[in-house]
Amino acid sequence: MDFIGEIHQFITGSPPDEAAWAEIENLLAGTCFSGMRYVQQNPLFHGEGDVYTHTRMVCGELVSDPEFRKLNGRQQTALFLAALLHDIGKVKTTRQMNGELVSPHHGSAGSLMAREFLWRDCGLCGDPEKISLRETVCALIRRHTLPMHLMSRENAERLARQIAAAGELAGDFTWEMLCMLSKADVKGRKADDIPELLGQVELARMLTEEAGCLRGPYRFPDSHTKHAYLSGRNVQPDSTLFDDTWGEVILLSGLPGTGKDTWIRETHPWMPEVSLDSIRAGMRVNPTEEQGRVVQAAREQAKIYLREKQPFVWNATNLTGETRKKLTGLFEQYGARVRIVYLETRWETRKERNSQRRDSVPEDAVGRMLSVTEPPMPEEAQTVEWICV
Repeated sequence: MDFIGEIHQFITGSPPDEAAWAEIENLLAGTCFSGMRYVQQNPLFHGEGDVYTHTRMVCGELVSDPEFRKLNGRQQTALFLAALLHDIGKVKTTRQMNGELVSPHHGSAGSLMAREFLWRDCGLCGDPEKISLRETVCALIRRHTLPMHLMSRENAERLARQIAAAGELAGDFTWEMLCMLSKADVKGRKADDIPELLGQVELARMLTEEAGCLRGPYRFPDSHTKHAYLSGRNVQPDSTLFDDTWGEVILLSGLPGTGKDTWIRETHPWMPEVSLDSIRAGMRVNPTEEQGRVVQAAREQAKIYLREKQPFVWNATNLTGETRKKLTGLFEQYGARVRIVYLETRWETRKERNSQRRDSVPEDAVGRMLSVTEPPMPEEAQTVEWICV
C-alpha cells in the first residue's frame, strides 16, 4: 500500500473535502479505520456522534491550524497520520460503564493498532527513517489526551521531560506537535468543555516550554543522570550524577527472525549470553508453550553473572515495556548499567530468516507478537538503541 505517499495530497491545502475522504476511506478499506463509523461516543463530550465523524472534524481542525503549516513535510505527514488514527483504539475499547459510553486507555490501544497497520500494511519497518516516522505517529497517538490533563498530573515537569525523550529515537516527535494534535482533538467536537480544555492544552504548552522540552528532548548532562531522573530518582536534571555502575548488561529486543543471534556473533562474541532459545532447547520446551520455568532458569543464570559483576547479553524477544522493566530492574538492583538494543528488519526479510531457523516460530504467533510490540523508549535504560539489520 502506498498510503504514505497518498497522504501528502491531503495536507497540502485546505481540509479534505468529500472526495478526499472517499479516497482516504478507499485507502483504508478493510482496516479498523472502517469500524470507526459504527462506534458511538459519550454525547456529553462528543455531540457530533461516532468516532469517524469526530476524526474528520479533528483532521479538518489540524490542517486549518496556521502552526501546522509551519512544520516540515515529515512532521506534517506524521501529525496528519496521527490525527487520522488517533481514536482508532476506541474500536476495541469502547463499552458501557454505569450507563455511559467510555473508552479507557484507547490511546495506548490505538498506538499498538496503528503500529501494526503502519508496519505490515504500509511497510514502515526495517529502515531508520521509516521507523522514525512510524514511532512518531504512535507516540502522538498514545499521548494525544495528555496535554489536556498534564497540569493535574503528579510531577508534571518530570513527566513532560520523559515524554519528550521519545524524540531522541522517534526523531520528528515533539511536545509542540502533541499539543497541536490535542488542540485539534478538543476543537473537533461538539461539547461544552472546549474552552476549558483548550486552556489546559495551552498551559501544558507553557509548562513544557519552561521545562526545556517543547520542541525537542531535554538536554541532560549525560545518559546516567538522564536515566536516574526519568526513572523517578530524586536528582537534579542539570547536575551530573556520579555513575557507580560496575559494567554493562545488554538487553536485546526484537521479533523472532530479526537477527539477534547474528548481531551478538558479529558485535559481542566475547560476552557471555543468557539465551532463552538455548534454555528452551535444553529443557525441550516449545516456544508456543508456557515459558515460566524457562524465564526463571534464565533469571537464575543472569544472577550468577550479576553477582560476579560479569557483563553479559540477555537474548530474547522482550517486546513490551512491562517485560523489559522487570529485567532492567533486576540488572540495576545488582548495580549494572543497562543498554537496550532493539533490532528490526523488513517484514519479508524477517519471515525468510524465521523460516530458515531450526526452531522457527509459527507466523500466526509472530503476528500476535507484533500486535503487542512496543519498541523501547529512552527512559527505560541508560542507553537505548534502535538498529536496522
